[in-house]
Amino acid sequence: MHTEYHKEYSRHLGRDMEFKVYGHGGKPVLVFPCQNGRFFDWEGFGMLDTLQDYLDAGRIQLFTADTIDAQTVSFREGDPYQRIRLHEAWYRYLTEELLPRIHEINGTGDALLSTGFSMGAYHAANVFFRRPDLFDSVIALSGIYDTQDMYGGYMDEVVYANDPCASLSGMPEDHPYISMFNARKIILCVGQGAWEEPLLAGTRRLDAVLKQKGIRAWVDYWGYDVSHDWPWWKKQIRYFLPFVVRQP
Repeated sequence: MHTEYHKEYSRHLGRDMEFKVYGHGGKPVLVFPCQNGRFFDWEGFGMLDTLQDYLDAGRIQLFTADTIDAQTVSFREGDPYQRIRLHEAWYRYLTEELLPRIHEINGTGDALLSTGFSMGAYHAANVFFRRPDLFDSVIALSGIYDTQDMYGGYMDEVVYANDPCASLSGMPEDHPYISMFNARKIILCVGQGAWEEPLLAGTRRLDAVLKQKGIRAWVDYWGYDVSHDWPWWKKQIRYFLPFVVRQP
């Protein structure tokens, strides 16, 4: 399998940021790790083996981003004003620095699929709902899609922009993004087993907002045996990917 490692300076963050590329071509997929995770986690947890046939056939090309969760969404003792602005700088890094590099490396010109599990699902959904002009699909598994717990109830305009439940709830019915969302593929999934309870509640909150706004999405609730863990996420990504990625 073709693999590349990149370490490049981010002007928005004022630091080097790392990412990896897996596969030689195909639909570009922006991958987010779980909370406080790293860009190499999908490799470490065996996700590349799960998707090897897609990668070997050139159907997808994975771009695994690094996060700064420990300084933003996870840093609950920190000042929420400063934390969310650092998070916003990371979002600018993603959309204005990393995405152009992805298109340069991938070369297809295709819009991206964003995906992730747990906190990675929040990140994947957040970038998708903020920029449906850049992403044509999202597969978010076991996520929470509001910022109540992340920032202790703190809210300002930057938190609002990064809170899918809040920002979508406040979106006017005639906003052009509504029709864009309905031309995209939105897949949310969560289990109902061990360690999924808060994620189940978070998915239901976003599900209700989407229905209220007339935004079509596939929100799938799996069984009571489905836990918050990699073996189930591997099964789910295999199940949903054919609905997003073109058949060979």
